[in-house]
Amino acid sequence: MHSAQFVAPALARLPYEARERLRVLFIAKHVFWQGGLHHEDGNHAVYHREMREVLSRLGIKLMLADSYEALFADPGCDFIFPLLNRGGFLNSEMLLPLLATRLGIPFLGASPILRGLSDDKHLTKLEAQARGVPTAPWTVYRRGAAPDPNACPRAERLVIKPNASSASWGVREAGDWAGTLRAVDEIHAEGHDAIVEPFLNGSDVEVPVITCEGEPAIMPLMLFEQADPGHLRTYQEKRDLVERADQYRLVPFADGEQTGLIADYTRRMAQVFFPFDYGRFEFRLDPRTGAIHFLEVNLNCNLWSQKVFGKSAELLGWSHADLIETILCGSLARQGLLASRQSIAA
Repeated sequence: MHSAQFVAPALARLPYEARERLRVLFIAKHVFWQGGLHHEDGNHAVYHREMREVLSRLGIKLMLADSYEALFADPGCDFIFPLLNRGGFLNSEMLLPLLATRLGIPFLGASPILRGLSDDKHLTKLEAQARGVPTAPWTVYRRGAAPDPNACPRAERLVIKPNASSASWGVREAGDWAGTLRAVDEIHAEGHDAIVEPFLNGSDVEVPVITCEGEPAIMPLMLFEQADPGHLRTYQEKRDLVERADQYRLVPFADGEQTGLIADYTRRMAQVFFPFDYGRFEFRLDPRTGAIHFLEVNLNCNLWSQKVFGKSAELLGWSHADLIETILCGSLARQGLLASRQSIAA
């Protein structure tokens, strides 16, 4: 029997002396955004603006930038809070961590090599497979190599997407090899590797994980419940660019033994990437059969108050600002910029 009980992460506070001492550079694509939804990035622009406001209210010496060029030379900061992930080119998620590492400046999140591992869905699934965490059969078709039909999973309904896709951008589906090959060729033409796997009916169980006193800590699990378990969610839906509010609900997930089993799988996967400061681990749950399959890991994921981390924090009695401050303290303490005993709230 797997225990469904977790020790709640401890709330952390940034000491006054750290607020006075540290210069933090916040880099995000829409850090200067003033409006509502962005025409392409949707609610991501609102999210970046909200994060800027939260960090400003912490009273730290905040610097702002919206491009990689900010780290082409030393920007004169002590710490980097990077949210510029999708740069429009393959493996762009690694660039800010690489630039910060080159300059020797501590930053929030996992190391560049671990960011690359997590963003490559094929490699992450290999890690799951090696640790006995169930995941659906899959194959990856790298750009520049001829797609082998014999490697393709057998299923009536296949999902094809960029291997480093986030928020379901570029997702496609097919029911035969001709359609699959067409989708793979399109993704290759766009400059990306393609991953192919069967569509799994059900809803996603989302597991937010943060660092607490130097160890991974699991926050309350959330269920992104779909009214239609057979619907394939799109990028436009995830970014609120189309209206499907009646089709989804983000609700707490507490389902006895399944909760404990998913937590156990999460702990196994978290050890692969630790230390990463914060990340979201995703599983697909079929409500008819109870089957659980690991989907992916999202390090440096969305921290918007209206998404998984924000809603999970509410279940702990935390505000969104509490969440961001706690994550920031954990990373600063890990990297020697803050004594951990100073950061934990009484």
